[in-house]
Amino acid sequence: MIITTVYGFGNVSVSYEQMTYAGIIWFVLAGICFFFPAGLMMAEYGSAFHDAEGGIYSWLAGSIGEKWAFIGTFVWLANWVLWLVASASRLWISISALIFGKDTTQSWHFLGLHGTQLIGVLAILFMIVSTYLSSRGMTGIKIMSSIGGFFMIAMNLVFIISSIIVIILNHGQLAQPITGWQSFIISPNKSFQTPITIISFIVYAVFAYGGMETVGGVTDSMKHPEKDFPKGLIIGSLFTIISYVLMIFMTGFSVNYQKDILGGNANTGNITYVVYGTLGKAIGSAFHLNMATSLMIGEIFTRAIALSGLMGMIGAFFVLLYSPIKSFILGSNPHLWPKAATKLNKHNIPANAMWAQTIFVCLIIAFVSFGGSAAANFYQILTDMGNVAATAPYIFLIGAFPFFLKKDYPRKFRVFTNYKWTVALVIFVEIIVCTGIIFTVLQPILQHQYAKAFWTGFGPIFFALIAYIFYHVSKKKNNVD
Repeated sequence: MIITTVYGFGNVSVSYEQMTYAGIIWFVLAGICFFFPAGLMMAEYGSAFHDAEGGIYSWLAGSIGEKWAFIGTFVWLANWVLWLVASASRLWISISALIFGKDTTQSWHFLGLHGTQLIGVLAILFMIVSTYLSSRGMTGIKIMSSIGGFFMIAMNLVFIISSIIVIILNHGQLAQPITGWQSFIISPNKSFQTPITIISFIVYAVFAYGGMETVGGVTDSMKHPEKDFPKGLIIGSLFTIISYVLMIFMTGFSVNYQKDILGGNANTGNITYVVYGTLGKAIGSAFHLNMATSLMIGEIFTRAIALSGLMGMIGAFFVLLYSPIKSFILGSNPHLWPKAATKLNKHNIPANAMWAQTIFVCLIIAFVSFGGSAAANFYQILTDMGNVAATAPYIFLIGAFPFFLKKDYPRKFRVFTNYKWTVALVIFVEIIVCTGIIFTVLQPILQHQYAKAFWTGFGPIFFALIAYIFYHVSKKKNNVD
């Protein structure tokens, strides 16, 4: 589940397109300075609150109190709701790439619906079917996320084995040559050579590690959560960091920046397919096969990564459809909600809350799909608001950790035993997260996109205000102490 929700080969291919080998150092630093220490903190939270139904809500409430837990978790939930909106539609582009070898969704038509409208209807149907299956219990969610994780690992192995074959048969000749230490510091991409753009890439590297906290919502369904959750987080963290670094380097075995990326008109949307297609062609060339056979192998590789990406996305979808809303609704004080929201079905799932979330997501998808240009602008605003909302909860989770240590909850997993060094580490990681957020807001300002900068920065503030108002109104209305 951790691999499914955190790791994505798309992050590897996009970073190679932006920085080639120069991206490796930043993924290592982001992994060591942010992902691994944050993962260990989540592991201690999970070990202490192993029976809590609320996941990160319970972690925050037990550390810094319910009000801040409510606000922090609502900001976090808002981001994942926006992710569901985007992914339910984006999924069909992956299906198109799998079937046709490219994105043909804009030419699709059925019963008078075409392009964006048809994708919107399909996305709504997918949301309804996924919610129905997820509400049937943890078994289905576990199976789907495990299948997604299996496909991601399988395609990693295909990539590694194929890349090693290419480098051996080419007698150690790299497609992207290394010209001294500069290759690992300076990007050949002219758009990523200034200090500001390099820092924006560091932000991207930090964001590529996000999502591990979502699995906190399923610890109460584990057999031995106090041991297994920390173990899973550590293995998942190490796998993710090593995979990112290894994959970026191995991409250079078969993909040349000038010829395959610039010459192949690659962009952040199609770069993953370009990388795998190029690797397939490189396999054919390494075995001295004719051009037609090499192209056919490239097409097989493209479709294989499209299938892997599709299964990974569906796996993540099932986890993120259930875990965030469950953490928020069941973790918080039940008196803050209508009784129907906290009611569990026979599978011990808060189905009513999940269906309410699905209706909200479907309404946004319908509005964006059928609303024309005004709706498209509205969706862009939502996307910009979600950019920072994805990482803002880490400010709460990491910042709450010293308060959590002060409470000294009994737990079987302990790493942070020296309080002063832990506080210093927390401040260091908080600076990294805050720097990431500041530069995410600063980048559109430097590009004179002031509206985007405003919505990007205002997103977490807006969601936090909604949470604050709802919390206080509901508390007063229901006489909650």
